[in-house]
Amino acid sequence: QVQLVESGGGLVQAGGSLRLSCVVSGTIFSINAMAWYRQAPGEPRELVATITRGGNTNYANSVKGRFTVSRDNAKNTVYLQMNSLKPEDTAVYYCNTLPNSGWGQGTQVTVSS
Repeated sequence: QVQLVESGGGLVQAGGSLRLSCVVSGTIFSINAMAWYRQAPGEPRELVATITRGGNTNYANSVKGRFTVSRDNAKNTVYLQMNSLKPEDTAVYYCNTLPNSGWGQGTQVTVSS
C-alpha cells in the first residue's frame, strides 16, 4: 500500500518561498511519475506540477516560472520549491503518484498579503 507523507508547509508573506517535501513508501518510487496537487477551501483539487521518472516536468499555468518540482529517487522523495508566493497559492498541498494512489494528509500553505 502506497503511503505519502507531505511536509514543509507553513505561513509565509507574499513574495516569500517554501519548499515542500513528500516521502513515498510502499511502491518502487523510481518508476513512478509523481504529481503535486492543491486544494483551496471550497475549491476542487487542482493539479499543480508533474514529474516523470525521467525528470521531465510540467506545470499549471498559474505556477509556471515560480514553482519547481524535483525528485530524489535515492530518498524516495519528491519536492516542490515555491517562490514568489501569492495569496492565491494558499491551499492544502498534496503529492501523489501517477496514476493516483491513496491521498496523504497534505500540508497547509498559507500566504499572507
